[in-house]
Amino acid sequence: MLSLRSFPRAIVHFDGDAFFASVEQMLNYKLRGKPVITGGERNIAASLSYEAKARGVTRGMTIQEIKKVCPEAIILPSDYESYSIFARRMYNIVREYTPDVEEYSIDECFADITGLRMHYKMPYDAIALMIKNDLEKRLGVTFGVGLGPNKVVAKIGSKHKKPAGFTVIPARNIHLFLKDLPVGKIWGIGGQTSLYLQKLGIVSALDFARKPLEWLERYRISKPYKEIWYELHGEYVKKLVTTPVDEIGSIIRSRTFTPATSDKSFVFSQLSKNIENACIKARRHSVAARQISFFLKTHDFRYAGLELKLPLATSSPLEIIDAVGQYFDQVFNPRERYRASGITLFSLIDPQAATLDLFGKSAGIEASVKIFQAIDNLNHKFGKHTVYLGSSARAMNENQHQGARASKPARRLTLFWGETDRKHIDIPYLGLVH
Repeated sequence: MLSLRSFPRAIVHFDGDAFFASVEQMLNYKLRGKPVITGGERNIAASLSYEAKARGVTRGMTIQEIKKVCPEAIILPSDYESYSIFARRMYNIVREYTPDVEEYSIDECFADITGLRMHYKMPYDAIALMIKNDLEKRLGVTFGVGLGPNKVVAKIGSKHKKPAGFTVIPARNIHLFLKDLPVGKIWGIGGQTSLYLQKLGIVSALDFARKPLEWLERYRISKPYKEIWYELHGEYVKKLVTTPVDEIGSIIRSRTFTPATSDKSFVFSQLSKNIENACIKARRHSVAARQISFFLKTHDFRYAGLELKLPLATSSPLEIIDAVGQYFDQVFNPRERYRASGITLFSLIDPQAATLDLFGKSAGIEASVKIFQAIDNLNHKFGKHTVYLGSSARAMNENQHQGARASKPARRLTLFWGETDRKHIDIPYLGLVH
C-alpha cells in the first residue's frame, strides 16, 4: 500500500488516447483497427488513431501527404459535437467518484481523490485505476492516467506510457521521472520559455527542479514557473479549477472571395478578417483557444494549411494574427490563385484556467482581451466592424481588390471600460469605419 506521506494530496490526470479518432472508432465499429484521421474539413490531420500513427502519419500533415504515406487512411471531418458529448460523459463519470474535477480540455481532466481511501477502502492507486477502468468500459476509449501529489506530476504520469498507460508517481519518486524528461515537456513550459531555460543550462526537468530557489530569484523566474518548480518538489500549489466549462467544441470562420487572386496582402487580409470574427465569438462565449489551424483554398479547390499550438490560450486576434503571420509564407504560394481562407479555434478552455507565462506576456494578452471587449461594445452599439484591425482593411473594403484606394488605418485609439480605466493603444493595424 502507498503511504499517505507519498501523497499529501492525491491528484489524478485522465488523458484520452487519440481522443477524436477513438470516438469515431467507437461510434462506427467498421473503423476499429483501421488508420482513422480527423480534420478532413481543414485538409490537415487533427487527430490520428494509433493505427494511422504506426503507418507514419503525423499531426498537421495535409490530406495529400497522408495519402502518400498511408493510401488506405480513412479521413473524416471533425465531429466536435460528438467529441463534446463524450467529454461531458467523461467528466460526469469521474464526478461519480469525486466532486473535485477540473474539465481541463475536451479530452483531459484532473480529479482530486484526497481523503477517499477510507470511503473506498482501498489505496489511492487502486481508486485511480478503478476510475480508469470504468471510463474505458463505459466510453470505449482508452486513457493515459497519471497519479501524483499535484497536477504537474500527475500530467507527467499520464504522458509517461501511451496508450492506455497507468503511472503512479509518489512524492518520493518524482526525481526518477524527471531525469530523462526534456524541460520543454513539462506541462506549462512552452517553446520560448524552454529555449530561455536551455540558454541557462537547463536541459531536463530534473535540471530545473534541482536549481535552488535563489537561482529562480536571480534570473527573475516569474510566479507561474516558481509554482511549477514547487510542484516538481512534490508540493501542491496549482489548485484545481472545478467550475464546469461550457465546451462549445471549436469555432470555425471561413469565406470565399472573387475573383481568385495571388495578391498576398489581400489573401492575408481575408484571413485576418476571419480571425477577427472567430475571436468575437470566442469572447462572446468566454472561451480562449489553445490551438488554431488556418487554411487557404486555391481556385481549383485544393487546400493548404497548418495547425499551430499557441504559447498561451487567447481570444485576442492580435496574438492569433501574429502566430499565423509567422507561418503564412509556408502556406501561401505566389504562383497560385486563391479563392477562400479560413481559421479554426479549438482546444477551447475557460480563460481563468489558462497557464501563465515566464515573461509576463499573459498580462499583455489579458489587457488585449479587455481592449477587444471594449471594441465589441462599440461594434454592438454602432454596427459590426465599425472598428476593425487594419490588417483586415482590404477585406473590409473589397473595392480595394479592384484597385481602389483604402482609407488610411488609424494609429491610436483610446478606450474606456468601467468608470476610471482607460487604455491608449498604438496598433499599426487598427482601422476605423468613417
